[in-house]
Amino acid sequence: MHDRRLRLIGIPILSLLITLFTVPELRSLSVLWFFIDWSISFYFTFFLWIGNRTLWVWVLGRFPDVAQTTKRLWTLAALSVLYTTVATVLLRLPLQLLLPSTTFWPDHLRASIFNLIPTVVVLTVYEAVYFFQQWEQNVRRTEQLTRAGVQSQLEALQSQLDPHFLFNSLNTLSALIDEHNLPAQDFVEQLADVYRYVLLSRDKATVPLAEELAFVDTYVALQKARFRDNLQVTQDVPPEALMQHVAPLSVQLLVENALKHNVASREHPLHLAVRYELSGPFLVVENVLRPRTAGLGSNTGIGLQNIIHRYELLQAPLPVEVSKDEGWFRVRLPLLRRVTG
Repeated sequence: MHDRRLRLIGIPILSLLITLFTVPELRSLSVLWFFIDWSISFYFTFFLWIGNRTLWVWVLGRFPDVAQTTKRLWTLAALSVLYTTVATVLLRLPLQLLLPSTTFWPDHLRASIFNLIPTVVVLTVYEAVYFFQQWEQNVRRTEQLTRAGVQSQLEALQSQLDPHFLFNSLNTLSALIDEHNLPAQDFVEQLADVYRYVLLSRDKATVPLAEELAFVDTYVALQKARFRDNLQVTQDVPPEALMQHVAPLSVQLLVENALKHNVASREHPLHLAVRYELSGPFLVVENVLRPRTAGLGSNTGIGLQNIIHRYELLQAPLPVEVSKDEGWFRVRLPLLRRVTG
C-alpha cells in the first residue's frame, strides 16, 4: 500500500492532537516543555503507528479476500492489542530512565488502553482506504469484463447480425427442410444449439466446463460436416473436473483459431486435443502446428489476447499459458471458481 504521504502527515498531526488533548494546563506550559511533550507523543505515535501498520500489512497478505474480512479483522485486533501493550511498556522504559521524576502515565495498563484509541483510529483508516480501493477495482474490473465479454461474443459469432434473429431464422429453416433430409436437419439443429449457447452465456462471467465442452462438441460437429476426417478432435477430461468453470466461448475460440490458421487436409489432417491437466489445474487445448500459407483470417493474435485479458479480469489463480514446442501449439487455460456477473 502506498501510504508514505499518509504517514508523513498523519504521524505528526496525530501526535500533536494527542499532546493538545492530554497535556494538563496547556496555556501555562512553556514552549520548551510543550515541544518536549510533543516529542514524547511523537515518539510513541511513530513506533505504534509503524508497528501496527506492519501487522496490518502482514495480516492483509494472509487474508486479502473480501470473504476473509471478518477473519482478518479479528486476527488484526488480537495482534494489535498484544503489540500495543508490549510496545507501550517497552517504549516507556527509556523515558523513565531519562526523566525519572516525570510521570508520563499513572500505570502501564492505563497507558496501554489509551494507546489503543489512536491505534484503532489508524487501523480503521487503513481498512477504510483498502475497502474503497477494492470496491473501485471491482467496479472497474466488472466494466472491463463486460466489455471483454461483448468483444469475445462478436468475435465468436463473426457476424453483426442479431443472434436472436439468427436463432429464430434457423428454427424457421429447420421447419422448411424436408423431414427425410436428416443430415440437413441435424446440421441446422446443431447450428441453432450454437447460437442458443451464445445467447445463454453472453451475460455470464464463467460457465461450467461441462457446458463449454458440450458446446465445443456441437461446434466441432458443425466443422466436421465441412472438414470430415481432415479434422480429428479428442477429449480427455475426467468427470470430476467438469464442475469447474471457464470463461464462456474461450475453449471454442481456441478450436476456431486452430482451424483458421492451420492446414486441415486429407494428406495433413488437423489433430486437436482437449485435455485436463492436474497441475494448476488447467484445461489444455493443443493442436498440430502446421500454419497455412494464406489463412482464412489474418493471424493478429487478437482473439488469443482477448482470452488472456479476460482471464486476468476474472482474477484467475494462474495466468493463461501459451507455448509452441515439438510441432504443437498449446494453450493452458486455468480452471476457475464460479464468478457471478
